[in-house]
Amino acid sequence: MPFHRFYCSSNLFTQEEKQAIAKAITSFYHFLPPFLVIVNFIDVDKDNFYVGGEPNDRYIRINVTQSANPVPDRAWVEAWEKAIEPFTKAKGIDYELQMGNEDPMLWSVNGLSIPPFLGEEWMTWKKLNKPVEWKQSAGNSS
Repeated sequence: MPFHRFYCSSNLFTQEEKQAIAKAITSFYHFLPPFLVIVNFIDVDKDNFYVGGEPNDRYIRINVTQSANPVPDRAWVEAWEKAIEPFTKAKGIDYELQMGNEDPMLWSVNGLSIPPFLGEEWMTWKKLNKPVEWKQSAGNSS
């Protein structure tokens, strides 16, 4: 959480640009432990990427799945888009973004349920940048 998939031609970004995009996205989620922010670049051969029935090697399909905190509103989506703008609009690259919210009750990391957002255990995960065992109360399942 959140899981980002960038479907694009394999030559669209350099390795350095991919890392810069991943860092920009991770920074956007400053309230999360960084290990929870996942960014995948899925190479699509230019002969297999079509937009409007035509080949297009300067287009990105971005799919983001949120598990812990649902996307609250359009303003939040626009702020996310601003974080990647140097790698999209600024480079003349078109993109489509889809964000979806998943049920946080169905989410775990290394078999651990997720501690309460911004609670003491959550802050421990953030400080250590990894999931660690925590005592879950009977009435608290996320």
